[in-house]
Amino acid sequence: MTLIHAVVTGASGRMGRRLVVVMQEYAEFKLVGAVTHTTHPELGRDAGEMAGVGRLAVRLAPDLASSVSQADVVIDFSVAAASLDYLRQVHTSGKAMVIGTTGFTPSQRQEIAQLSQHVPCFLAPNMSVGVQVMLQLLRQATTLLGPDYDVEIIEAHHRMKSDAPSGTALRMGEIVSEARGMSLEHTAVYGRQGMVGRRSDTEVGIQAIRAGDIVGEHTVLFGGIGERLELVHRTQNRDTFVHGALRAAQWVIRQPPGLYGMEDLLRLG
Repeated sequence: MTLIHAVVTGASGRMGRRLVVVMQEYAEFKLVGAVTHTTHPELGRDAGEMAGVGRLAVRLAPDLASSVSQADVVIDFSVAAASLDYLRQVHTSGKAMVIGTTGFTPSQRQEIAQLSQHVPCFLAPNMSVGVQVMLQLLRQATTLLGPDYDVEIIEAHHRMKSDAPSGTALRMGEIVSEARGMSLEHTAVYGRQGMVGRRSDTEVGIQAIRAGDIVGEHTVLFGGIGERLELVHRTQNRDTFVHGALRAAQWVIRQPPGLYGMEDLLRLG
């Protein structure tokens, strides 16, 4: 068995810590680098001790430069600006990358697409297999129900999440709009306040909740006259994202340069 040498960026965050922990359950993976931001109080500490799994002889570093040469793949759950900078370095080194970070602007997403022409890059706002199945059902439900059903998307996450709406909610909105032959840019309504008037026939409502330690919940409500249909996905813990990210890493290192997502991994659509 050939080991997959992995670097985790955003290693001191919620997802990064779980990646360090769960990776130890996989015989195929070896952690060779862990990166956090330059002012983090854990900087320089052993990544395994930080995550609670014992010493791994991998220290939290302030940059990717010291470890990217040893890596087969970089797995990133950080923030958009840092994630894009890591991808630039991965692009230079010719390694593969898995990105679970959300909150990218359109111009940042465009740069990701350009950089991934030269390296294998796996980008997914949600690494859950269940969510990917829900996206497939969502497209089908939108087509079958037709334009007479109003669509509202409600997402809920923990109070520390910095971007809103979630990347998953935005993807859901895109799928609904695409299935109706429109663009989310022209159909999305983000929250409502005051005298907003009658709901238009084409709008897709997207609402964000931030509270407590909610890991992640997404509800898509189809409201018709006399009935409503709801598709709901609830994440019970972050390990579902971690297993998805590690599965993506195993897959993407065998792919040619390009930008990939969960639909490619699962061969959906």
